[in-house]
Amino acid sequence: MFGLGVGEIVIILFIALIFIGPKKLPELARGLGKGMREFQNAARGLQEHVTNPVNETKDQITDMVNPVKEAKDESSASNSKESVQSEKK
Repeated sequence: MFGLGVGEIVIILFIALIFIGPKKLPELARGLGKGMREFQNAARGLQEHVTNPVNETKDQITDMVNPVKEAKDESSASNSKESVQSEKK
């Protein structure tokens, strides 16, 4: 979690308990948790907002490239057959 070890988290919680007090600490923790959750949801939404159009464009490009690849493969195969047949003659 944020690159902090267990010992570091315990120290931070202990300091927070001293400065904030035991009555307000749960309220602060709930607020912090809610804020982190909202931030993660926003980040996830932004990622989807960027990723979806990229994936759609990628799919469209793939749909355009596949027929070209198939035509190339067919052309190569027919050229190979013609080459083999002309060598046999």
